[in-house]
Amino acid sequence: MNNQTQNVKILNADPSALGLFGLAMVTIVASSQKLALTDGVSFVLPWAIFLGGFAQLFACFNDSKRQNVFGTTAFGAFGFFWLAVGTSWMIKNGVFGAALASSVDPKQLGFAYLGYLIFSIFMTVGAMETHKVLFIIFVLIDFLFVGLTLSSFEIATEFTHNLAAYSELLIALFSFYGSAAAVLNPHFGKVFLPVGKPFGIFKK
Repeated sequence: MNNQTQNVKILNADPSALGLFGLAMVTIVASSQKLALTDGVSFVLPWAIFLGGFAQLFACFNDSKRQNVFGTTAFGAFGFFWLAVGTSWMIKNGVFGAALASSVDPKQLGFAYLGYLIFSIFMTVGAMETHKVLFIIFVLIDFLFVGLTLSSFEIATEFTHNLAAYSELLIALFSFYGSAAAVLNPHFGKVFLPVGKPFGIFKK
């Protein structure tokens, strides 16, 4: 009787296309409200929860299975960000009662945005060694959080609000492109949509 050990390797598809699509969808809808093209956040909420939140968390969990620390951290952090932002909007609009809505302090969100600005800055450094489209997305995310942080603290409110709004719109456009590249390049087995090589500064 022979005892043999078999190793079974389970391959998981790259989830970044779905994660970037989720980011693209929530930012294009949210930016429409910031740019005053639409009004209110009632119909922003479902996209924040399902595309900004769940789609990116799905990408996070699957990147974890692929031992991709950067992708796991990025998609996980921003997935939870959108769930938190969506919940904050619901509190502000009285979904959880008038008492919570009456005690909202926008500066608390400002500190949360500041924390995410710090996070996105060091993730931008990591994105430099992934590809240039992702690096551009993270630079725009940096500008988004600069705008959100300063506007929450009522610093140069009009300028910082517009900075956040246009940065968010550009995040959506570049994320759509990044998602398309992540789908079509492996699907066709060639560089159908170029994303740019890593900078090669910190990682050869």
